[in-house]
Amino acid sequence: MSAAAAAPVLPGSSSAGKQIVGIILGILILVWTLLPIYNMVLISLEPTDSIFSNNIWPQNPSIESFITVFTQNQFYVEKFWVQLLNSLIVGIATALLTIAVASLASFSISLLKIRGGWLLSNAALLTYVIPITFLAIPFYKIMQGYGLLDNLWSVILVEVTFATPYAIFIFQQYSASIPRQIDESAKIDGATTPQIFFQLFLPLMTPALVAVGTYALLLAWNEYIYAVLMLSSESSRTLPVALGFFLSSDEAPWNVMMATAIIYSIPPLMIYYFFRSHMTTGLTVGSVKG
Repeated sequence: MSAAAAAPVLPGSSSAGKQIVGIILGILILVWTLLPIYNMVLISLEPTDSIFSNNIWPQNPSIESFITVFTQNQFYVEKFWVQLLNSLIVGIATALLTIAVASLASFSISLLKIRGGWLLSNAALLTYVIPITFLAIPFYKIMQGYGLLDNLWSVILVEVTFATPYAIFIFQQYSASIPRQIDESAKIDGATTPQIFFQLFLPLMTPALVAVGTYALLLAWNEYIYAVLMLSSESSRTLPVALGFFLSSDEAPWNVMMATAIIYSIPPLMIYYFFRSHMTTGLTVGSVKG
């Protein structure tokens, strides 16, 4: 008998080895994920003359760059609060309009059983085949024709267009889990179609509404290409566009730029954390229905 064959196999040694490998891989992935964020924080806390040092932690940490952003005491952040408000308006308006359009569409397709409804929803999803960058010039010409250039509504309408097909799909998947007997009973009791929509359909769809609304808000919050294309004046720009202008100088204030980016990332993190349970439910319920 060979030595390899005679060696005893410890119980659980294989699973323990897999756990160790999994832990090591998890740590490496975590470090790789957090490293850019740590670098942002490091640069934001460094004085201007120490930004490109080789320090792995701040030698003389300072919140001066954050104070500069909050007080708008720098050329690139002169309109910080206005541009942050623009981003909030675009995000919230996109979320509300996406919910309104997609919920009405899914209600008509799922409960009212309109003719060719399945074709409408599938055709909407097919729009994702075309890269959004290919549609930039057509959208620009459309908004120009309607006189909406340099207006927040141009970006809002574009974002609603991109978010709605996915929203309809999620709403249809979720509405499939609602028993048909509920709306049939409501009709027998004399409920009108608007009453069924507002008092029955929307309350039952709350998790999906929150999930889709959060998704649409974050999509608009991070929009850059269409915002920089549609919005030209400084007072109408969103904050992602304003951040891009930091790179227009040979000596960009990187610490101020990183401080601005960190502040800008806080609202979506708070929104996601607050609605995370609803998002998980809203995005997964329809996927397990047989």
